This record gives sequence, C-alpha cells and structure tokens, in this order.
Amino acid sequence: MTTQQTAPESRRETVPSRPEPAPSARVAGGGGATGSTTLSGGLSGAGAPADSRGRTSIADVVVVKIAGIAAREIPGVYDMGGGLSRTIGAVRDRVPGGRPNVGRGVKVEVGERQTAIDLDLVVEYGVPITDVARDVRENVVSAVERITGLEVVEVNVTVNDVHLPEDDGEEAYGDSRVE
Repeated sequence: MTTQQTAPESRRETVPSRPEPAPSARVAGGGGATGSTTLSGGLSGAGAPADSRGRTSIADVVVVKIAGIAAREIPGVYDMGGGLSRTIGAVRDRVPGGRPNVGRGVKVEVGERQTAIDLDLVVEYGVPITDVARDVRENVVSAVERITGLEVVEVNVTVNDVHLPEDDGEEAYGDSRVE
C-alpha cells in the first residue's frame, strides 16, 4: 500500500507589533489597558506630508479633565462626584499644596475615534435639573470634540445630590431645638 504525502501549503503569517486592545462595549475600538487612544496613524519618511509624520495619542486622563472643567463651567453645577469622593476631595483641597481634582465625578471610555463620558453632579437647589443636564451635555460634547477631535457618542449625567443654601452655614438645618 502506498501513501502519498503532500507538503503543507505555504502560509505567510503576520505577527502584529503589539496586540490590539479589546473593543469596549460602548465605544468602538476601546482604549484597552494603555489608557490612551491613537487618533491618527502616521506615515513615515521624507516623502510623507509633514502633518502625517508620526502618531497622535490622547490619554484617558486628558478627556477626564476636559469633561470635568466643561461640566463645572455650567451655572447650577455646585460640585461633582459621589459623597465619598467629595469628602476626600474636600480634605485634599484643605491640605497645603493640595489642588482641586478637576476629574472628580468623571468616568470615560476612550476608543480609537470615539469616547463615552459619565458624570456625577451635585446641583444647586432651585435650578431645573433637566436644563442643567442638557447644558452640561452640550458643553462637554463641544469641548471634548473641539479639543481632542474625538467623537463623543454619549454623555450620561447622574445627579447625586442637591446643594441647599443652608449647607454653607455651620449648622446644616438651622438652629437646634436641643441645648
């Protein structure tokens, strides 16, 4: 009995220089573990146009800071973050040499060309919350898209608290009935 053996077909395998990040559930081409996104893949060589020589990467923290600053610019936003993060932030703000955390209350998912943003807000008592949320969304989308060039696919706003005018005083709810 004769058996015929054939040589395996020649295959050319390509090995990527680095693994591709896993896609995010909300943002196409999620940022992965690197914490940054590449906006443009650059060309190299003397013949390439100057504006395309190299790559541009934007770290997640950049989007966090831009969104935090843009949200705080809106009248009616008193503070940002949940209760614990605001408490820790207040302590940090009082420490000499400490600086405010503009990213408090902001979470982002950054992909190759898109980003999704979650904001936790504390609003002033008496302002229409839906109007504040709309204005925050518009300002955040405008700032992030203008500064980074990323497309903002969504801005989710959660209002965690309402700041009452008497919260600024020493006693939160007026005079005590008990001496």
